[in-house]
Amino acid sequence: MFEVLSHLQLQHYWWFIISLLGSLLVFLMFVQGGQTMIYTLGKNKTERSMIVNSLGRKWEFTFTTLVTFGGAFFASFPLFYSTSFGGAYWVWMLILFCFIIQAISYEYRSKPNNVFGPRTYEVFLFINGALGTILIGTAVGTFFNGAEFSVGKQNVANIFTTVDVTISRWETPAHGLEAVLNFHNVALGLSVFFLARILAVLYFMNNIDDENIFRRSKKQLLYNTIPFLVFFLYFVIRLLIMEGFAYDPKEGIVSMESYKYLNNFLAMPLVLVIFLAGVVLVLYGIIKSLLKTYTKGIWLTGIGTVLTVLGLFMVAGYNNTPFYPSNFDLQSSLTIQNASSSEYTLTVMSYVSLFVPFVLAYIYYAWSAINKKKIDADEMSDGEHHY
Repeated sequence: MFEVLSHLQLQHYWWFIISLLGSLLVFLMFVQGGQTMIYTLGKNKTERSMIVNSLGRKWEFTFTTLVTFGGAFFASFPLFYSTSFGGAYWVWMLILFCFIIQAISYEYRSKPNNVFGPRTYEVFLFINGALGTILIGTAVGTFFNGAEFSVGKQNVANIFTTVDVTISRWETPAHGLEAVLNFHNVALGLSVFFLARILAVLYFMNNIDDENIFRRSKKQLLYNTIPFLVFFLYFVIRLLIMEGFAYDPKEGIVSMESYKYLNNFLAMPLVLVIFLAGVVLVLYGIIKSLLKTYTKGIWLTGIGTVLTVLGLFMVAGYNNTPFYPSNFDLQSSLTIQNASSSEYTLTVMSYVSLFVPFVLAYIYYAWSAINKKKIDADEMSDGEHHY
């Protein structure tokens, strides 16, 4: 089946898989968004416990998707993995730290004889929710704005014949933290942060049976939508008018092209439709939830989030576009052609990817089983395990 595909077709297939996983990850970050609102929405111990338990039953979905996303990137585009994770390690170490303290917090927040108290772990959850979303969004921003690295192409060729080979190197001592100096990167990070909070309040409106939390969630939906639109519109408008990175597959040369990402949308109308449909669904879910007593906005806005992020990822990597440009040396920029695994590896992995629908079906089943009954105040005092 996959043997009939060319190496380039397999590369395109795997960039789509990466894009889909990244899109699902952004949707599932409603868990992170909710963690930043524990005290905003919960005004007493019972309300805060309802919020934490609502999120605690879903946080593993986010963590598993993050690990799967990273693993798929490593297997399909190993040169990106070694360049970014090996060079911009301060950013990735901070992100890893955020997710470690999240796991610890859900495990120990409500343990008996907790010497630190629940509040300490709630602070940890806030750190994970705020720093994790902003850093991941800022890191993805470098897919469009570039990063400070170089790649020794001759070392790639000699990797199997030389004992000590450095394929790529980071060219700044900040090792990835310099990405925050580009406001376009930060704008995407803040967009992800406020979108995660929007998704969180929509999720609470659907999952928690409490009139006070519902009322506060609806108010916070408006408060977070305004800054989200400001940062997201800034990011998209600048993306469409800025110079972008273009790759000539015949010459193997990377150069700057005016309106590159706008040209990508126009050259790939299906991607444009996916992106616009996603934006419309995000806004429709928000508006409908604001104007009516509507509890299913999480699904409209959630599907819209997946489609919007999917469109952005495809614009970043398709149509001869370096998905990880180098600002230090244009010719070191990484594309789906020069950063991917071998044709054999991608072919074998493609058969593994056929299990993805079954995994998604299991997630849907588990999600439905967990959400069969809404969380309420009575459940917090029933003596069963709580987060």
